[in-house]
Amino acid sequence: MTMVVSSPHRTRGDRVARLMLLVIGCTAPGMATLMSFFGWGVMFQVWLAIGAALATEALCLSARGRSPKRELKDFTAVLTGVLLGLAIPPYAPWWIIVTGTAFAIIFGKHLYGGLGMNPFNPAMVGYVFLLITFPTQMTSWTPPLSLSDAPPGLLDSIAVIFTGETMDDRSLNALRMGVDGFTMATPLDALKVDLNQGLMISEVQQHPVYGAFAGAGWEWVNVAFLFGGFILIQQKAITWAIPGGVLTGIFASSLLFNIWNPDAYASPLFHLFSGGTMMAAFFIATDPVSASTTPKGRWYYGLGIGVLIYLIRTFGGYPDAVAFAVLLMNIAAPTIDLYTTPVVYGHKQEH
Repeated sequence: MTMVVSSPHRTRGDRVARLMLLVIGCTAPGMATLMSFFGWGVMFQVWLAIGAALATEALCLSARGRSPKRELKDFTAVLTGVLLGLAIPPYAPWWIIVTGTAFAIIFGKHLYGGLGMNPFNPAMVGYVFLLITFPTQMTSWTPPLSLSDAPPGLLDSIAVIFTGETMDDRSLNALRMGVDGFTMATPLDALKVDLNQGLMISEVQQHPVYGAFAGAGWEWVNVAFLFGGFILIQQKAITWAIPGGVLTGIFASSLLFNIWNPDAYASPLFHLFSGGTMMAAFFIATDPVSASTTPKGRWYYGLGIGVLIYLIRTFGGYPDAVAFAVLLMNIAAPTIDLYTTPVVYGHKQEH
């Protein structure tokens, strides 16, 4: 005899775990490329973030009377740690990533009831907290190893993260020096600063942080995350809708302004392959809990993120803007779902 029970139905936790492991695995190409261009610090930040995420998750679950031994196996906290660890500067002090990850788990997830209840992407909650609270440390990106005056090795990377200086007493600021002896910025930082000083795009792109078609190192990091995103789609872990919307929003916005004034606004190719664009499109915006859930809504949600990323990058105070764009569209997601829910055949749309 088959017994039918009413909702809510409890799903198998191992399906969540498999999905999370697949997403974490698909970040590997981007993570490896990021590490190859920016050094060992990337790996240590990810490890610190995973450790902090698991420890904070266990404490929160224990405080709520739930079993950490069982629920930590869903790997959602690990994914939050991986995304946050990849987003911060590779040689930021250790307490930055530990503090941000703990904030993300507590205030981005458990404050709202835990897995499946959070209205905001936890990793982006932690990132914005760090960006607002510790702006200097969060903008201290080192140049790609090929442009560095003295690239840090394995032991130097550990030393600078935990003590602030390398084994031979070089500070983080010293590591930020390029081969020409000037402190390097990310391509998006350099673009904003140089344009504000009255330079044209053609002059700005003579800066060594610019690579073949976007930023040195960053263009290949974005290609690698794009490759990982294709695997997620091929494995049906995500659909094209949200990444397609994000990339369309950035492309259309940047193309419009670039056609209007190519001396003052960078090309769509630069914006698509700079900063955290591809990681945002395929790994952050697609969070199944905080994103829109209807077929049409996913496109609008992604499109909104893409347009906001471009507008904040171009006219706002933060060069990358991914975290703010995602959190703003998290707020809009319930309304988007309300107006894009498919109408059942024979019924009229009612709100």
